[in-house]
Amino acid sequence: MGTALVYHEDMTAARLLWDDPECEIECPERLTTALERLQQRGLEQRCLRLVAREASEAELGLVHSPEYVALLRGTQALGTRELQALSKQYDAVYLHPSTFHCARLAAGAALQLVDAVLTGAVRNGLALVRPPGHHSQRATANGFCVFNNVAIAAKHAQQKHGLHSVLYFSWHRYEHGHFWPCLRESDADAVGRGRGLGFTVNLPWNQVGMGNADYVAAFLHVLLPLAFEFDPELVLVSAGFDSAIGDPEGQMLATPECFAHLTQLLQVLAGGRVCAVLEGGYHLESLSQSVCMMVQALLGDPALPLSGPMEPHGSALESLQCVRAAQAPHWVSLRQQGAAPVLSSGTRCPEGRPSPLPPGEPEFKAVVTQAAAALSSLLDQLRLHPTPPVRVAVALTAPVTGLALPPSVLCEEGSLPQEEMQAWARPHEALAQDEALIALGKVLYLLDRILDGQVSSGTAATPVPAAAATLDVAVRYGLSHGAQRLLCVAVGKLDRPPDLTDDGRNLWLNIGGEEATAPSIFHVSVPLPVTPGGFLSCVLALVLPLAYSFQPDLVLVALGPGHGLRDPQAALLAALLRGPAGGRVFALVDEESTPQLATVLARVLNGEAPPSLGPFSMAAPEDTQALMYLRGRLEPRWKMLQVAAPP
Repeated sequence: MGTALVYHEDMTAARLLWDDPECEIECPERLTTALERLQQRGLEQRCLRLVAREASEAELGLVHSPEYVALLRGTQALGTRELQALSKQYDAVYLHPSTFHCARLAAGAALQLVDAVLTGAVRNGLALVRPPGHHSQRATANGFCVFNNVAIAAKHAQQKHGLHSVLYFSWHRYEHGHFWPCLRESDADAVGRGRGLGFTVNLPWNQVGMGNADYVAAFLHVLLPLAFEFDPELVLVSAGFDSAIGDPEGQMLATPECFAHLTQLLQVLAGGRVCAVLEGGYHLESLSQSVCMMVQALLGDPALPLSGPMEPHGSALESLQCVRAAQAPHWVSLRQQGAAPVLSSGTRCPEGRPSPLPPGEPEFKAVVTQAAAALSSLLDQLRLHPTPPVRVAVALTAPVTGLALPPSVLCEEGSLPQEEMQAWARPHEALAQDEALIALGKVLYLLDRILDGQVSSGTAATPVPAAAATLDVAVRYGLSHGAQRLLCVAVGKLDRPPDLTDDGRNLWLNIGGEEATAPSIFHVSVPLPVTPGGFLSCVLALVLPLAYSFQPDLVLVALGPGHGLRDPQAALLAALLRGPAGGRVFALVDEESTPQLATVLARVLNGEAPPSLGPFSMAAPEDTQALMYLRGRLEPRWKMLQVAAPP
């Protein structure tokens, strides 16, 4: 299964026919520029191209009133003055004789994508559409939006494919209700009503300038805990890029590569069934590069490392604190993490609606300069660090029959030269045996190929008696052969070598220690959680925040003796750790693990979704206590652990 790209050139037909500075940014070039970038980067060619169809009026009626659909149908025969007069009845909307056709294509593209994903024709995809849809209401166009494409797609998925509940999550520029559209129901305490109580999640941003750390923190500490508990069958993404750096509407600072990370984080849900539908995004270069990053992630490519400091803004932490407190009564996953009490009303901002930055103002010029620098940096990264020719390689100590590896996974047979291999093994008695020495040679050879950019990620097997010694050598080899910051996640009986230098270049996290302890900020140990829910909490609230804070350029995941993880747990851990290191993950597995584990690790490192963890379960009290203790100890240094504003 591949990735679908749904598009129709007719969606570029609608354009503004009169002077309106507010609406002129929603232009056909939003689609044509994005498509050109996808073609230039060779991404469109890797997708299954689907030509969008029009949604039927019955399909539009899943969300919109018959009267509203009829009104829009009638615009096809109107002249410019009549269209302008009708447009003025709505807020930030312009109509064109082609609007009805374009809007039906946009909704139909979303339906096509849902059908393709839920029938198994593709794994995921993007509908590249306009006009956008997320602001439109049952009988009203609003904010450039005509038909609510994603809402129609959700209803369609329920009626045609038998999906059930819907969990709605939205982050948006809000500024305490003073930013358009100034809706009280967009605040954190608006959580739904009736049978939908707790299924509406609003994360309002109350300041502009939110960046990569803020968006990743929102996923780790709000969206993903709720989503795993909800256990969706499908993920629909209203893919708005007005949060991208340089955008005149959002005025946020998320760089294009951030959207690859967010997409990867969503792909661990619903078996990877992700349908993204383009919404906003009005800085053409930032939009087009962000779309490319999202499509690369959907295709399974590793994401580029995130740029900038990974420390959430204070205002973002206030918003996270508010939404976690508002949602905690409805979600066990937040209650067991100790959601902080809601902030007092004293955090409200003064009256007055902020306006977009005027082009001539110094603040606007500074934002434009910042966006240009970020986009230039992205292009430099793409040029200097091209995607490795091999995405995943596997090095096993002996041939194993029946491994269902994807065709693109390389079975690596190479080994380090004998003399060099023996030099690295010499300090370890456990590596003196031939079997252990042969395995070490394969491990270091594959690690070398990852470090020199020939392979993105890999997995290798080690004999059980030599597991700890092999990991020790792998860490030292990586640090001496190009890794500047190495994260080691050691699961099972794999203690940190006492003579490993604590110089800030390596962070050692042991899952499976005797007790929760942090001998230093670069050495953390936590007992293996006793329930799947406890393991999930550990990964989302401790492992990933540490990884994103540390910003490694290489991650070693070692599953040692007695690691105790089921295959889906190990796969989820490896899949989620692809992000922080830009895809450079090396998984070491002891030979006593099942052959199926090597297969599932290779598959998730290749970009496939991990197997389901099964029904949601609560964390044991002792696991929650250990997690809270470590977060309290480590938050002052590793800022991505924070879930609330400082008192």
